[in-house]
Formats: sequence, C-alpha cells, structure tokens
Amino acid sequence: MNKIIYILISLVLLSGCAKEEAVPVIVDFDFEVFNNDYSIPVQVVFFNRTEGGEEYEWTFEGGVPSRSVNRNPGVIQYDTKGTYTIQLFSTNQDGEQDSKEIQIQIDDPVIVDFKVTNQTDNFAPAAYTFQNTSSGASTYLWTFEGGTPATSIEKEPGEVVFTDPGEHTIVLEISNGRETYAKQHIITVAPFLVSDFEYTIAFDDDDFQVPAKVKFINNSISATTYDWSFEGTSVFSSQEKDPEVVFTQLGTQRVLLTVSNGKQTKTSSKEITFFSNTNLRELKDIKLGINTAHNANTVGSFYSIAKRKGYTSEEITPEVGSQIDLVFFGLNQAFTLNRFTSPDTMSGTTFEELQNPKNTIFINSLELCGCSASMTSAQFDALQNDSVFRNMVIEETSGGLQGFDDTKKPRIILFKTKEGKKGAIKIKDFVADGPNSYILVDIKVQKETL
Repeated sequence: MNKIIYILISLVLLSGCAKEEAVPVIVDFDFEVFNNDYSIPVQVVFFNRTEGGEEYEWTFEGGVPSRSVNRNPGVIQYDTKGTYTIQLFSTNQDGEQDSKEIQIQIDDPVIVDFKVTNQTDNFAPAAYTFQNTSSGASTYLWTFEGGTPATSIEKEPGEVVFTDPGEHTIVLEISNGRETYAKQHIITVAPFLVSDFEYTIAFDDDDFQVPAKVKFINNSISATTYDWSFEGTSVFSSQEKDPEVVFTQLGTQRVLLTVSNGKQTKTSSKEITFFSNTNLRELKDIKLGINTAHNANTVGSFYSIAKRKGYTSEEITPEVGSQIDLVFFGLNQAFTLNRFTSPDTMSGTTFEELQNPKNTIFINSLELCGCSASMTSAQFDALQNDSVFRNMVIEETSGGLQGFDDTKKPRIILFKTKEGKKGAIKIKDFVADGPNSYILVDIKVQKETL
C-alpha cells in the first residue's frame, strides 16, 4: 500500500514540473531622422527592437500618423515645433507586457540670412551695419575679414569699419545646438583716393603755340568732386571732370587738380610749356611716291595739309579727294620727269580726276618761273615763322610749271593753297626703289591765312 501511495505522489509532482514557463516581453526601439534634420518638416523612421512581443501599439504625440499597431510603423512626420513623447506598448499570448517611451525635440526651420547696409559710402574707412534676418537659431558667430571688430557673437553686431581697400568676406554662422548653417557676403571697399590726370592737345595745336586748345583727361581714383586750377588761360578754374581749356599765354603754365571723396583730399599737378605763334607749320620726312608706287598703293602721291597725311590711289574717296592740297607726279624710277600739279589738273598725269578738287598754285622750277618769288634751301631751313611768306607773291607761270629731274638736290618748290596758305616744299632726296621709288620732303606752310 505504501508503495502505491509513493508512486501516485511522484506522478503528481512530475506533472507539476512539466508546466510551460511564460515568455517575458522586453520593449525596445530606436529611430533615425532623415538627413539628421530636426527642423520642420521632420521625417522619422522607427525601428522596433522588442523581444518576446507579439502585439504592438505605437503612440506618436504630434506625429502624422499619431498611432500604429504595426511592428515597424514606417515614416512618421512632424510639422510643428515642440517636444513630443513616443510610446511603444507590447504584449504576448502569455499575458506578458512591457512599454517604452522617449521624447523627441522638433525645431523650427533654421534659415541663415542677413542684410548689409553701407552707412555712407564705400571709400576707406567704410562703415557697415548688418541686419540679421535668420530664424530658428540660438547662437550666432559673425566673422568680418579685415573689419573692426573682426568677430561678434551678437545677433546684431552693430557697426563694423573696414579701413583697407579691396574685397572683404563677411560670414554669419548660426546654430540651434544640433544644426549649423553659414552664409557669406562680399563687400568691396573702394581704392584709396588718388588725384591724377593726363592731357591731349588739339591736332592743329600740337606744336604748343598759343592759342592752344588742351583737353584734360581725369584719371583720378575714388574721387567724387574735382577742382581744377589753370595758369595761362582766361578760364582759371573748373569743376568739370574732363575740362577743355584754351591757353593763351606763353611759357610754362601749371595745372592743378584737387579731388575729394568726402573723407580725403588729394592734389596733383602738371606743367605745360607754350610757345609764341609763328603761324608756321613744319612737316618733316614725308614720302611722296612716283605714279607706279601711288597706283600700287605702296607710297601715296597725294597729300592733305589739314590731315597731315599722304594717300594712295586706293585711299582716295570723294571726301578725301576734296581735301588734297599737293599732288606729286613722278614719271618713272629714274626721276627723269617730275612735277607738282594742282589737284584740279590731272591732265598730263596717269592719275584719275578727283571729285570736288582744290586748286593749288605751284612753282616747280624757280629758275624758270620768271617771277619775283624765290627761296634757297638755306632760307627754307632758316624759316622760324611765316614772315617771308606774307609778302611773297606766288603766281602760276608756264616756266614755273615746268617739270624737273633729280640732278638738283635739294630742290625748293613753292605753292599757295586754295585757302591762300603759302608754303614751300624741300625735296631732300630722290629714293630709287624700282616701281616703289619716292621723293623725301619737308614742308613748311602757313597755319592761317593772314
């Protein structure tokens, strides 16, 4: 009997020991914020790391969606700044349960921006103020390259002064404690003030004989006002940027330019020497080609005194033709027959007729002209003014129109233009260069008819 009772007790005990134990639930999860950007809108994905759970309930305060029963709820979006609680509750069939909650902070957007205001102008020293239009930040760091002060942690840094010309980089770096953004802006401080100028003299006055018209070209830097002072002219001052002045007095005349930009003032000066009016224009080393050189467009045979330029056949237009004063005709490279002829008389030459030509009187052969006019090479060289020409009578004669060869050198040719200006040509050389042969001459002629 006792043995039977022992066996029954053992079976009962064994049955109790075989009962299954309950599985515990241990809730855990983590998350990842897209681009690590906590500024709205914020997208968060949650990863369920729970062990032992079978059913789940997520609660997302402030999120969209705000609830989920999926093991992994996907992407939750937050559109409003704030601190929100995320909770995960989980159970299993054994009746076990657990939960976990965390908080997430959602920030306003972090936007970095600022405005730059120049206080007066950008001439050194240049002062600027800065308006901070950023949002979503709690700390600020300004860097002012070349500025005083060089840095600032204030939201509005106040006035900053830049003393060196050139480009200066301004950087604003902002942060909300988790995210940092920066923006830069470049300001340009104008170069230091410089007073400087140059001048050009009118084409007809380039011998600096009074009256002489001079154009002043202002090359000053960082200037806003100009104050000119002139000697030797009836216009003693000017506030124009690039004035034009006629000088009437002889000698060395001084010109001053004082410039300012409201912060600095600088002055520069130049001296210009003017001479008495000789009413004599001297043109040196002019080449006039024989007819083949002219027609081949290598050395022109036509010359304009007003333009002080020789022209080839290709360069002759109706406008140019009306300004020609001197025409040289050289028959060949041996210089056996040469003469100057009036622009309105092309007969006996190989040149085409000019349109609206001038009439110029020439004395090619002083020895044959049978006239009172005369001049030697030495007298030509000695001319310092037009006094010899004033009383000289230059008339066209058949003898004076006769051509010449190269046996006499130098040779003097006298002429009178359509405007009545009298002058002389000195043939210095006959240069043989095949079909491109030419004569080399100096010319002295009245500037104005008196």
